[in-house]
Amino acid sequence: MSDKVKTSYDEGAIQVLEGLDPVRRRPGMYIGSTDERGLHHLVTEVVDNSIDEALAGFCNKIIITIMKDGSVKVEDNGRGIPTGIIAKEGKSAVEVVLTKLHAGGKFGGGGYKISGGLHGVGVSCVNALSEWLEVTVYQNGKIYKQIFNRGVPQRDLHVIGETDRTGTTIQFYPDDEIFETLNFNFDTMKTRLRELAYLNKGLTIEFSDYRPEEPRKEVFCYEGGIVQFVESLNKNKETIFPETVYIDDAYKDGEIEIALQYNETYSETIYAFANNINTEEGGTHLDGFKAAVTKVINDYGKKQNILKDDDKLSGEDVREGLTAVISVKLTEPQFEGQTKTKLGNSEMRQVVAKAVQEHLGNYLEEHPKEARDLITKSVQAQRAREAARNARELARRKSALESTTLPGKLADCTDKDPSLCEIYLVEGDSAGGTAKSGRDRRFQAILPLRGKILNVEKARLHKVLENEEIKTMITAFGAGINQDYNEEKLRYNRIICMTDADVDGSHIRILMLTFFFRYMRPLIENGHVYIAQPPLYKVVKNRQTKYCYSDEELNEYLEQIGRKGTDIQRYKGLGEMNAEQLWETTMNPETRTLLKVTMEDAVSADEIFTLLMGEQPELRRAFIEQNATLVKELDI
Repeated sequence: MSDKVKTSYDEGAIQVLEGLDPVRRRPGMYIGSTDERGLHHLVTEVVDNSIDEALAGFCNKIIITIMKDGSVKVEDNGRGIPTGIIAKEGKSAVEVVLTKLHAGGKFGGGGYKISGGLHGVGVSCVNALSEWLEVTVYQNGKIYKQIFNRGVPQRDLHVIGETDRTGTTIQFYPDDEIFETLNFNFDTMKTRLRELAYLNKGLTIEFSDYRPEEPRKEVFCYEGGIVQFVESLNKNKETIFPETVYIDDAYKDGEIEIALQYNETYSETIYAFANNINTEEGGTHLDGFKAAVTKVINDYGKKQNILKDDDKLSGEDVREGLTAVISVKLTEPQFEGQTKTKLGNSEMRQVVAKAVQEHLGNYLEEHPKEARDLITKSVQAQRAREAARNARELARRKSALESTTLPGKLADCTDKDPSLCEIYLVEGDSAGGTAKSGRDRRFQAILPLRGKILNVEKARLHKVLENEEIKTMITAFGAGINQDYNEEKLRYNRIICMTDADVDGSHIRILMLTFFFRYMRPLIENGHVYIAQPPLYKVVKNRQTKYCYSDEELNEYLEQIGRKGTDIQRYKGLGEMNAEQLWETTMNPETRTLLKVTMEDAVSADEIFTLLMGEQPELRRAFIEQNATLVKELDI
């Protein structure tokens, strides 16, 4: 029998948390986490309030700024948070909204018809989790201001001036007692804000970052809305329909917007939103969309005698090459949790399905050539899926994917605890040989890969499984692919792409990441994928050696030491380093710099894959040179 707690358990042990204390005690319950994802969720909560003003028709411009001190300011030209006194509370509405959980204009009081922040805890949570927050309201010809420290008002809301504008400005600095990092990622925020601009056509969103010496600024405004969203995702891809199919239907008190287009690739890209919130886990609106697309295409194919009576295309078949954006707006959305990643409203399944069946069905009737091309593509997808299934079965029989016999070219590590192990994917046999000599064989495995691996965006699954380099990686990792992926079987905690520090090396690295994204996405989602940073230069002067990792670093160092008497060696590839140099610069955990690849990287994966598909060798080269590192987080 376990030891009993010796302290008494009576009424004195019961605690009641007041005000915003619950948020500070258990922040993860309200914003999901206290890491970088949770940090960015603060911005989302504030911006969502401004977006709600835009949905209500009172705001057409939002300005988001990362200030030089690291704080974030969000300004809008909406109506402004009400400034009057709430009699029951004896405080201004501004203070109540910022200090009381479940307080706001989104509970049926007539403030908002459609809103993303229905829980009423958003901006008050931001206040609770900020070292300081300032709110400025422009309303009734006056400027009102109030300051809070860790959620506690420093004085009442007060007038500081006069104005002829309306709107709200909130500026906050996250609390380092709560968050693991206070570093807002410009590109992560940019991706989300661009999404919001697509989803709210005509809304202008300005985003600036004043932390760098040269401030960065982006302005987003899309009069075409989600149609432009789909067209941007299909940029440089050959499409099947002459134009993007657009559906805009009203129902009850809500709205359904869908834009879709097919391209000649073999993967699907679908984004689903509810009240501007990216429902990453899908939900009823996505289920209804998928079911309807499958039904419409099967029904048309049989009606036109393209499909036989016993032929039936699956959802996977008809969605091959599909790019779609689904945006629904409803008065009473039901989300799973405060982070809102899945829509649960049961009626949305039927409502969305009905809209798709009607509009997509009409489009196919009016465009018989494109409809036939689409069904032909879907039938080919079906055959390819059967071939892939047969290839998987054959591979299993040969134990290619689940083999206990590791690839011959793999130099494995001796430790068998996956949490301690890492594998370097190395470009070429020469560099592979150096890496094998320079590694710590206890926990570092080396897998040399020859040349550029298959571009999986241009190949169906059965062709992917036939590629030797890809089969070698699958076998070495041990976790399988797609629906067969099993994290528990993963043999390495860190998978490190180590390619030459040039354009070709960057291209190879992106092809690897493309493969991971499409067939082993949990590797990226769970933080297993890294990029090694080999140096570009070795600089020797007066018997002192320094490695430089970029032209800028080299020039800066030469400015300090002078060029005279300096020996500079440029590494054209990893193979030019000896084992000791490679260990010292790139593989030693105490001195190396690894760049973690995440799902919310500096440049969205879709942009990279799009450019890899394009035929323009200069546009793609420039893009890769600028963005191939996909850096978001340093692990030094």
